[in-house]
Amino acid sequence: MNYINNKACIIIFLFFHTALFSQPVLETGGKAMPCVWIDKDTRHKIIRLSDSARTNLSFYFHNNPFIENKMVYYSTSKKKPSDINVAKQKTYSTISKDKQLYYVDLATKQTAPITRQPNAMSGEIAGRQSHNVYYQINDSVFITNIDTRETKLIYVFPANYKGSITTLNADETLLAGSKASDKQKKIYKKNPQKKDYFNLIYDAKQPNDLFTIDIKTKQLTIIHTENTWLGHVQFSPTDPDLLMFCHEGPWHKVDRIWTINVRTKKTALMHKRTMDMEIAGHEFFSPDGKKIYFDLQMPKGKTFFLAGVDIASGEEKKYSLTRDEWSVHYNISPDQKLFAGDGGDSGQVAKAKDGQWIYLFRPEGDHFVSEKLVNMKHHHYRLEPNVHFSPDGKWIIFRANFEGTENVYAVEISKHAD
Repeated sequence: MNYINNKACIIIFLFFHTALFSQPVLETGGKAMPCVWIDKDTRHKIIRLSDSARTNLSFYFHNNPFIENKMVYYSTSKKKPSDINVAKQKTYSTISKDKQLYYVDLATKQTAPITRQPNAMSGEIAGRQSHNVYYQINDSVFITNIDTRETKLIYVFPANYKGSITTLNADETLLAGSKASDKQKKIYKKNPQKKDYFNLIYDAKQPNDLFTIDIKTKQLTIIHTENTWLGHVQFSPTDPDLLMFCHEGPWHKVDRIWTINVRTKKTALMHKRTMDMEIAGHEFFSPDGKKIYFDLQMPKGKTFFLAGVDIASGEEKKYSLTRDEWSVHYNISPDQKLFAGDGGDSGQVAKAKDGQWIYLFRPEGDHFVSEKLVNMKHHHYRLEPNVHFSPDGKWIIFRANFEGTENVYAVEISKHAD
């Protein structure tokens, strides 16, 4: 097996991990960092997980990247230093023939390639049971097993139906995704910046489908169609029949968060706006699949909450945050006792004066008590950090460009003892 041994970092990690030696205490970013250091402002340990000789991006916050103790991510040959003026960066907007899926073993910090595809690929889907990753190249869907590297073509979209897969159900029998009209795709192609396409696509009211693909039978089934922009398609982590999706567009104009039973086709609205300029979004399932959490602002840019709705009862609970604590994305720990956020800069909706931090949140009554884990003042938020808790709940994993290129990092939740 052809491992990429970031040998120096692995040796340094093991050296420091013995606890016989102290890590350097440094300001995070603004320069090249060692493989392991203590953030001087927060006193939390940070480890670079990815190979700094490449450009690396971890998954979007609601896409599971973990297969046992391995974390899947995208890695691309380094072309040039990051351009801080380019549009918001996501794994699917990075077009390169050398963009491949990798994993990092969270115990050893060893990285290895999973795929060696000659063409540009997309998809952030990791199967916990099968140990397969699922991805798409043009009209073709592939799987690769992370243990054996065996790769199979499992589906080809019909010539007249070009959809995109985004999620895998809990028993790993179905893939799901969405399909937009050709007119909607042309609007996006002509207006690639979000500030340009966002309202145009919303106002166009083009037909969008939700579909499933049966992995065994190869049957594509259209389960829902609306004359509106659909997105953020994600299966429940526990109920194989429950799919969440959103009505995309300006958040203050849409009732955004919906579910659909893929068997019965029954849809349900998860949160209805109750005031002018209220916004709700960046929704995600709880690990047990019983709740959906989301960013809630009542109204937009004024009062901030992370809210959760019980899927069965519809009952909601809100946790308030300060303006500086607002985060682009949030996530929840495996034991569902803690939350994390990736902060935000002054140009985003909260207009935070001091919001560039990776946060840990502890619920206390109707609000969060926050702890700052990483100072992100040298990070440019065109790359959203997208926090994930590690499977053991001891680390928060995120992506950042504070060294000048994109890499994947982990910060320890326990504070470093002085």
